[in-house]
Amino acid sequence: MKLRLTIIDWYIIKKFLGTYIFAILLIIAIAVMIDVNTNLDKFILHSTPLKSIVFDYYFNFVIYYMNTFSPLFVFIAVIFFTSKLADNSEIIAMQSSGMSLKRLMKPYMISAAAITLLTFVLNSFVIPHGNKIRLDFQNKNFRNKQINYNDNIQIEVEPGLIAHFDYYSLESKIGRGVSLERFKDKELVSRLTAGSITYDSAYHWTINNYMIRDFVGMKQMITVGDKLDTTLTIVPSDFMISPYDAELLNTVALKTYIDRQKKRGIGNIQSFEIEYHKRFAMTFAAFILTVIGASLSIRKIKGGMGMNLGLGLLLSFSYILFIQISSTFAINGYMSAFVAVWIPNILYSGIAAYLYSKAPR
Repeated sequence: MKLRLTIIDWYIIKKFLGTYIFAILLIIAIAVMIDVNTNLDKFILHSTPLKSIVFDYYFNFVIYYMNTFSPLFVFIAVIFFTSKLADNSEIIAMQSSGMSLKRLMKPYMISAAAITLLTFVLNSFVIPHGNKIRLDFQNKNFRNKQINYNDNIQIEVEPGLIAHFDYYSLESKIGRGVSLERFKDKELVSRLTAGSITYDSAYHWTINNYMIRDFVGMKQMITVGDKLDTTLTIVPSDFMISPYDAELLNTVALKTYIDRQKKRGIGNIQSFEIEYHKRFAMTFAAFILTVIGASLSIRKIKGGMGMNLGLGLLLSFSYILFIQISSTFAINGYMSAFVAVWIPNILYSGIAAYLYSKAPR
């Protein structure tokens, strides 16, 4: 397939991207109006500056939800303008001139590639930064969803050294019910217990009211003290995990965080793995849904645009719903995050292939 674009290619690309942008502006405008109506009393109550509302909250709100529902907007755009082309017999004219279905899909795929590239860049680098600002605004003006404490924490500080806290408060930076166990060749060689531990900075911790048991064969040596300054290569963010934290990291930082937590033996990072794999899986959604939408709408039918649009919305909503359901299975540990995120793409790729094979040539 040659890269050179004809007048018809540019015509379809402009129709595709123009309808896509129009759909985004229309639906996001409605969403913003509903959100303003819902939260106006909160803005007034907190005397929130207009500049902060517009730029800190709604600017990032628009980008976040525009990107989240991008597959839906793609589907609506393809169904809408392709059905219109079919109703106006433009598709028939193109195919009558000798243009094959494969050739006709070229501008569709170029448009989908442009949307995919934009989606990936936004997802990986732009939106995480915007989410920090948006969620911080929400925590101050709506309901604070930050995680301020955690309990029953167990983490591998380094190979052979396991830390356990009964409770840790992020606000006071104090942990209670502390134990540090050191293993060598799978045998316990030392165990420290303490009433509390306080985080300072840069891996510096202060242990209070401690007892150290060093095991040598059948004997043990006991050391007690009131205060011990030590260095532990962990920070509170390693175990103070919030479901929203995954959305605050760019893709490179997210992968680094997942690898680091796995090495430390932390198990509740499913939401981070789902977010990481979703950023790649969602980039393919534009291609899959474009093929489905074009294959459904390319034929002129009696039901017209309404029938195609209705079926298209059903399929696109089911795709988004399927992703949410499969992600829930991954969070609950029933399947891996990779499988959960990619199953919808695999299934809908099959649907796309079937509909494409049935589309008029």
